Amino acid sequence: MADPVPVDPLPTVFNPDDRIGDMLKSRRGLVVGVANENSIAFGCAAKLRALGAEVALTYADARTRDFVAPLAERIGTSLLLPLNVEQPGELEAVFARIGQDWGRLDFVVHSIAFAPKGDLHGRVVDCSADGFSRAMRISVYSFLELARAAEPLMTHGGALVTMSYYGADKVVNNYNVMGLAKASLEAGVRYLAAELGEKNIRVYAVSPGPLKTRAASGIAHFDELVEAAVARSPGRRLVDIAEIGRVVAFLVGGGASGMTGDTIYVDAGLHNMA
Repeated sequence: MADPVPVDPLPTVFNPDDRIGDMLKSRRGLVVGVANENSIAFGCAAKLRALGAEVALTYADARTRDFVAPLAERIGTSLLLPLNVEQPGELEAVFARIGQDWGRLDFVVHSIAFAPKGDLHGRVVDCSADGFSRAMRISVYSFLELARAAEPLMTHGGALVTMSYYGADKVVNNYNVMGLAKASLEAGVRYLAAELGEKNIRVYAVSPGPLKTRAASGIAHFDELVEAAVARSPGRRLVDIAEIGRVVAFLVGGGASGMTGDTIYVDAGLHNMA
């Protein structure tokens, strides 16, 4: 007779303290990309704070700070710091401050993307070298920079999360060069997961459906994209930033400890539809 399959002891499987909220109460993290209250990054930051995490926010410039500062105060963030990833030294200054004030970091949420309007609205084949470079620099390479800077502060492991989109995998009308950037970003997630896994640093891409954010407004005919998403998704609806925030909380809170390198769709099932 075969030996019985070993079963995890009950306290390991059922731990009454093993709740996302409890997991987040001792976590500290950086959220990059808040522009206003409709930003995906703000939905993540607000949900993480509501579940007990300590959160640092950044703003891109003085004009953006006017929108971000009241939001930071509203959710009670610990740090509000300037970060334009194209400005030398600003990213290093953010992590130096985090190291000084906190001494460690448990998660990073990266939610920034950009392509010059002329290149974003044109055909991929016509994209300029400068436009392509800026799109990749801001949308992709900045995530690698954040990961590199966060690594030494994640002394007990951690989670890195970035925002992608369905256009990384399929051709989406008018998404153009950003599709190339998001595809590269998702590949970066897989490679970072492989490289950082031995340090218990998990890496994810979250892929929301179309949302009416400031960044999305730069996409040509975006209203048509939204209408098509509503018509085709199983629930006939869009997701909201709170739903995305809850998924991010799950990923960084420890509930996803057995996952890394994945792209997680939060699009009301849209990506499953032909």
